[in-house]
Amino acid sequence: MGIIDKLNKDFESRVRLGIMSILIVNEWIDFTEMKTLLNITDGNLASHSSALEKAQYIEVKKEFVGKKPKTSYRVTDLGRAAFKEHLNSLEKLMKF
Repeated sequence: MGIIDKLNKDFESRVRLGIMSILIVNEWIDFTEMKTLLNITDGNLASHSSALEKAQYIEVKKEFVGKKPKTSYRVTDLGRAAFKEHLNSLEKLMKF
């Protein structure tokens, strides 16, 4: 198995890479802030966050604040470990 095979396909998208990078350094972040930081559409964030949630890399919390819905995200332990492994593989690849 080569180094390139160790890269995680779940993180190939620049949006997913951005989501994970933001969540690694924040406890929780809400939908609006994430969307603003990444400069992406609602649908784009929703589809990529759903894929990361399905892989159990992020946790999605949906609640109401007053009468307004609020969606927030945080990285799971599995997601943190998988992302760090992905970054380590990228670093090894760049050393060649």
